[in-house]
Amino acid sequence: MAIDFTLAPEHEEIRLRVREFVQGTIIPAVARPEDEEHALSRRDYLATIIGLREQAKALGLWLPHMPKEWGGMGLGHVELAMVQAEAGKTRVGPWVLNCMAPDEGNMHTLLHWGNDDQKERYLRPLCDGTVMSCFAMTEPEVAGSDPTLIRTHAEKDGDEWIINGHKWFISNARRSQFAILIARTELDVPEGSSGATTAFIVDIPSQGWNDVREVETMHGSTGHSEIVIEDLRVKDEQILGGRGNGHRLGQARLGPARLAHCMRWIAQAETALDMMVDRSIHRYSHGSTLAEKQGVQWMIADSAMELYQCKLMVLHTAYKIDRGDDFRTEVSMTKHFVANSLNRIIDRAIQVHGALGYSTDTPLASMLQHARWARLADGADEIHQMRIAERTIAAYKDSGTTSSATGALPI
Repeated sequence: MAIDFTLAPEHEEIRLRVREFVQGTIIPAVARPEDEEHALSRRDYLATIIGLREQAKALGLWLPHMPKEWGGMGLGHVELAMVQAEAGKTRVGPWVLNCMAPDEGNMHTLLHWGNDDQKERYLRPLCDGTVMSCFAMTEPEVAGSDPTLIRTHAEKDGDEWIINGHKWFISNARRSQFAILIARTELDVPEGSSGATTAFIVDIPSQGWNDVREVETMHGSTGHSEIVIEDLRVKDEQILGGRGNGHRLGQARLGPARLAHCMRWIAQAETALDMMVDRSIHRYSHGSTLAEKQGVQWMIADSAMELYQCKLMVLHTAYKIDRGDDFRTEVSMTKHFVANSLNRIIDRAIQVHGALGYSTDTPLASMLQHARWARLADGADEIHQMRIAERTIAAYKDSGTTSSATGALPI
């Protein structure tokens, strides 16, 4: 049998080293103290994170997703899943290992689409951890889930392009030294065409790139910027991946990035389930512990089953990416299911904790606020459902069976 869900010994060793570093070093270093007077200042907090990054490099846990020639660990997506699922147990874990969004996706994009000069100028410092980046695609005037409608436009002027437009929810923009910006360049192509846009690398700061504000979300101000672009000039050499390939590049970037989010969300869901079970076996009410009450047992059981499905879906999709197979249907199903499971599992954990779970004395309230974003990011639930349905119908029309639309598995 070729199906084997065990890790190679060397990869199991990596997983355990990541777990030990996250649980034994990162989490204690950034934990919120009981006494707020001893909380780290912003400067001390950043210094702590930078110090943890240096430790990650020394331990050989830096850039798990990048090839070794770029200073990374050279892991495939299946192996990356185990690292992200451990690193995601704390919000700063992926940042410490330099495999966080949006930089992770931008590294892959530059690696596969950039020319040699662009790789040295932009990818190299990203891998070194000396700069940060953002991906500027979403706009407020058009549906973010349909990037073919992008209105930000670039007009040719000699060997330069003049760009005007409006972007928002550009994560990391205020901390970035460059952006990968998607703009419409083929003005004579009908709206909705996938060949109408081009990706540009924009240095930040640049005249004409105006960071207006950080958009306040339900979990606070978190670095998602609104950007107004006015007569921004970039040279021809700043085109990434060729003229007219902006949509293809964006979709190629977002597929694996969606799965990387799911890997980290699994870590959060597992944390919530662990907390739910721990609370249930220690909380006594009405003659027994919560763990002995059927209503609570069902919440635990539902959460365990969903988390199991999440892990299998992530592993299978990662396997297909590593093989070079078409994984679009699988990643849509995985992204939709994991995002929704994350919300449900955290919500059940809050319910089992009662008023304590609703308070900010545990991380659950913050986790739920962040989890709600998962159903919108990188494609809203309904868009993924639409694509899944379209591919399922197409599979049946082509072959008389929907098997290929449900993973093409040997059962």
